[in-house]
Amino acid sequence: GDILDAYLRTDGVWIFTRNKQFYKTNNEKECADKCEAERNFTCRAFLFTRKKLQCLTLAENAKMAVAFTSTDAVLYEKIIYLMQCKRGIGTDYRGTEAKTQRGIPCQKWAEKIPHKPNYTPEKYPNAGLEENYCRNPDEDEGGPWCYTTDPAMRFDYCAIPDCEDQVTQTGEGECMQCNGEDYHGEVSRTESGLECQRWDVQEPHMHGFILKHYPDKDLKMNYCRNPDGELRPWCFTTNPNKRWEYCNIPRCNTPPPVSGLDLQCLSGKGEDYRGRIAITESGNACQHWNTQFPHKHGWIPDRYPCKGLEENYCRNPDGEKKPWCYTTNSSVRWEYCTIPPCDRTEQGIAGMNNVPVQVPLAEECYRGKGQSYRGTASVTVSGKKCQAWSSMFPHTHIKTPDRFPDADLRDNYCRNPDGDSSPWCFTTDPNTIWEYCNLKRCDDHTQE
Repeated sequence: GDILDAYLRTDGVWIFTRNKQFYKTNNEKECADKCEAERNFTCRAFLFTRKKLQCLTLAENAKMAVAFTSTDAVLYEKIIYLMQCKRGIGTDYRGTEAKTQRGIPCQKWAEKIPHKPNYTPEKYPNAGLEENYCRNPDEDEGGPWCYTTDPAMRFDYCAIPDCEDQVTQTGEGECMQCNGEDYHGEVSRTESGLECQRWDVQEPHMHGFILKHYPDKDLKMNYCRNPDGELRPWCFTTNPNKRWEYCNIPRCNTPPPVSGLDLQCLSGKGEDYRGRIAITESGNACQHWNTQFPHKHGWIPDRYPCKGLEENYCRNPDGEKKPWCYTTNSSVRWEYCTIPPCDRTEQGIAGMNNVPVQVPLAEECYRGKGQSYRGTASVTVSGKKCQAWSSMFPHTHIKTPDRFPDADLRDNYCRNPDGDSSPWCFTTDPNTIWEYCNLKRCDDHTQE
């Protein structure tokens, strides 16, 4: 696989650490190679800056050092050093547990008191024998262990949870359909083994995902959920240095339940439309969903298996007012499609509402100041999640849907209700009231 698959990526973060090495590299993969080959210290993470093409290999990660925002930087942390659970017998466990299953503190691997060790950092340089952390250098079937600080007990095993136990694939609800929007299982650890923060508390991370604002999202206990249309379920973590992370929940083997009837006509917003119309209302042919030409986009069929993104058929994967598609006309990024309504009543209602509207731009870019932007982006330039417009937490404000009825202030999507320079949102970080969103301006050739 890709060398970067072993790392957890965080955009816009810099960590302050004394033990580091500078290199000049062309890309992140070359920087990862430097980290793997580092001999001056154990490389747990690296920083890469896009503008300067600067690579810093680091002895510490965000769990161990102070982190702060830096727009141009990307932090890559080795997942193995973030995991607080063990895989198999835990020979690759590199977590920071440092007491035995009975609660006795571990002896440092480099020390000889009270026990003279057979396993030392010098003899086993690749076994991760740092400090007094639990390790398994001899592939003991009992899992990670350590020499203890009790003279009467030479060694003991450590109570490290199994990563496999975090996800019980056979348990009902412990697998996910689609993108996990309807996942109601009880997994409560992230993919790197961090424990999830409860949704009803604001420590260590304050946020706006409160049950009363998301009553149908099942935000119970500290279970992983997907209330905001992410790629898969996630949670805020109990680690102050890692705000949120995805959870490792397998896809169900059974096919997802059929939503609606796979309609061939327009009902409601057409989210269940599965017909074969592939031409826009102005006559442009639709671009295939699995291609990136002439328009680059994020609606990739493999990522969204339940949205019906087949061929180049008109669809409504993002809750727009009706089905749409990217067009094969390079100067028209996307347009709505004309789908016949399912019954006369709906046709009459559609006719009453059939007033011309300026076609808002698609979710990946905006035109002008972005006041017509109607996409589903909900992340700021520094990677913070957006606060819901109808929420007053963590920030109270007057930019509410009822005061700005024409600004489409839905959910926590980036918008520009007040004529600012580009789409923005209030953030779920209590220390940052608002930020511009991580959106690009559409190129100059895009037709209004």
